[in-house]
Amino acid sequence: MSNYNRRNFIRMAALAGAGLGLSGSISPLYGKSVRMAGKKVGIIGLDTSHAVAFTKTLNAADAAAVYGGYKVVAAYPKGSNDIQSSVERIPGYIEEVKKLGVEIVGSIADLLKKVDFVFLETNDGRLHLEQALQVLKARKPMFIDKPIAASLAGAEAIFAAAKKYNTPVFSSSSLRYIDGISDVAEGKIGKVLGAETFSPAKYEKTHPDLFWYGIHGVEMLFAVMGTGCKTVTRIHTPDTDVVVGVWDDGRVGTFRGTRTGKSDYGGRIFGEKSNITLGTFKGYNPLLEQIIKFFETGKVPVQPEETLEIAAFMEAADASKAKGGSPVAMAKIINKAK
Repeated sequence: MSNYNRRNFIRMAALAGAGLGLSGSISPLYGKSVRMAGKKVGIIGLDTSHAVAFTKTLNAADAAAVYGGYKVVAAYPKGSNDIQSSVERIPGYIEEVKKLGVEIVGSIADLLKKVDFVFLETNDGRLHLEQALQVLKARKPMFIDKPIAASLAGAEAIFAAAKKYNTPVFSSSSLRYIDGISDVAEGKIGKVLGAETFSPAKYEKTHPDLFWYGIHGVEMLFAVMGTGCKTVTRIHTPDTDVVVGVWDDGRVGTFRGTRTGKSDYGGRIFGEKSNITLGTFKGYNPLLEQIIKFFETGKVPVQPEETLEIAAFMEAADASKAKGGSPVAMAKIINKAK
């Protein structure tokens, strides 16, 4: 491990702190509290289809056998204040979840009185820190849907609060669990030597370019490459972004974000033993299974330092774009966010 990556790893691990350590496990005290806790789940933000999809699955008549009895019982619908595509969804999604037995409440404070665990689903990453702080202060374990925040600094603040209140939290795109990535994780292709991933990369003017939608492909890239990206270079055109990361051990990972043509997700992973093509996206249930396992055990499936490095990679991509495609050091982005 290079000096840069060691320092980066230690700094990000420190943010995770007690109860969010590198092993992914939390303190014995918290582990005990999870086993004693109920299984009532609350949702913050009904401005994304993810919230409805999770509710339909967990509240289905036959869900208990698969998901251990966890059920969405309440939702605070308020999402984005000014992203019109999100705001317009809320009334319809309220009606959908009400039909599934979910109580609509008027504040996050009211929600927290009724639930044991939280899905933070607000589509607008700018609001996540403010919303997450209320959940963490109440010591409710929480999944935060992508993006964890609208900046690296916001993501760092969330993990710092998780440490302060000794409450576990994780964030992930559902594309982390696309077909094929588990084969990579299990070592079936040997050491990953490089990767190319792709996804749609639509922009939202309120967020840095890749935070809104390109994060899906970036998440896949880090799921297979791991942490340790040293430099980021971005080629940008109106229709396409190509972002190249060089890892500290010389490996190269590439993300391609598209804004025209067929919207699709996938990638090609190059390994010591063989290469693999990632399969198709099959919905949110693979991610939901990981969330429920997290609720049950208190162990985070995605380490905080990896989520932070994903955010740093996306900010570095914007910095490279601003410099006309010149390489940007990840260390510079991380130090700027301190």
